[in-house]
Amino acid sequence: MNNEINKRIESISQQLQNNLVGLLREIIAIPSMNGQEGAVIERLKEEMENIGYEEVWVDPMGNLFGRMGSGEKVLAIDGHADTVDIGNPDLWEVDPFGGEIRDGCIYGRGACDQKGGLAAAVYAGKMMQEVGMPDNTSFLVVASVFEENFEGLSWQYIVNEDKIIPDAVLLTEPTNLGIRIGQRGRLELKVQTEGVSCHGSAPERGRNAIYMMAPVIQEIEQLNSRLKEDNFLGKGSITISDIRSTAPSLCAVADSATIHLDRRLTRGETMDSALQEIKSLPSVIKSNANVSIPEYKPVSYTGLKYPANAYYPMWALEKSHPLVQTAVKAFEAQFHETPDVDKWVFSTNGVATMGSFNIPTIGFGPGEEKFAHAANELVPIVHLVKALSFYASFIYHWGK
Repeated sequence: MNNEINKRIESISQQLQNNLVGLLREIIAIPSMNGQEGAVIERLKEEMENIGYEEVWVDPMGNLFGRMGSGEKVLAIDGHADTVDIGNPDLWEVDPFGGEIRDGCIYGRGACDQKGGLAAAVYAGKMMQEVGMPDNTSFLVVASVFEENFEGLSWQYIVNEDKIIPDAVLLTEPTNLGIRIGQRGRLELKVQTEGVSCHGSAPERGRNAIYMMAPVIQEIEQLNSRLKEDNFLGKGSITISDIRSTAPSLCAVADSATIHLDRRLTRGETMDSALQEIKSLPSVIKSNANVSIPEYKPVSYTGLKYPANAYYPMWALEKSHPLVQTAVKAFEAQFHETPDVDKWVFSTNGVATMGSFNIPTIGFGPGEEKFAHAANELVPIVHLVKALSFYASFIYHWGK
């Protein structure tokens, strides 16, 4: 790519800034919690049609697609349209759905995670109309659903049911304008002990399931320090995120106790190995506790039910991978500096695209991870414009 193209990309990105900011503020104003994305998908579909995408459609799950170009090499640029809820409203200094602009930043739920990246991806289509698509390339902008609670589920559907398998995927989750090439995986586990209830005035007549769970909790805490560590992805981890029990009344001995585990998987750890670690704990064996992986049956805003096993594989590309090298070259050509190439701390749709289907995947997006899910969430406007520039530069380099 020559300097003239870089200058055109930069100039057009600046020209599109007001349109991009306007779209982001509009979609922030549309609440779209997990499973309730319909209205924001409709607004994004309208924007794609107004921009002039060559093809725009929504699949049965509710994922939105916009296509530009007709080349054989297919790049998917993915951003999820759902957000978490606002949490405690008293912690917000701005209207969570106001899209307020302060000091060069746009505030609101989803500004960073990750409607900002999605809005920039949508306007990448407009950018490529102005700059020109490589003849051998086509790209899909995907506004996916369900990510916040079931990351990767949308792409399980896209690959398995829609039969869409791109050659590469670019995720627009927040990266602080760095390039991300991997993340730890995630596994949910449930451990349940079963006791015998009796009247609370004579607990010796029963078997308290909570007491049975106590040594299990201690051994899981100790297990965390023994888990594998990877030089790039970091250490595997495990924590108890929920505990509850059942009893006939508050005057009775608990007849069951259940804990929910959040297990983060580093390189070399799998669903089977993590499951076996818990099953082989002495306290689990002694109490004959049941260990299982939850299965969810979420219902999309379209009414479609799609079962989800709560396993999300780790994934990582080597820095030498051609897709990563293309991203680095595109960044350097556009911004004349060396990008930060690292991993995400949180989980993304890459658990499916790369983790399950081995589709080469990278990430680049506006905003910082630390603002994701936080009160007073924000994204700098300059990040939006730079993300838009990068997407155009990357498409050009990838199309060579």
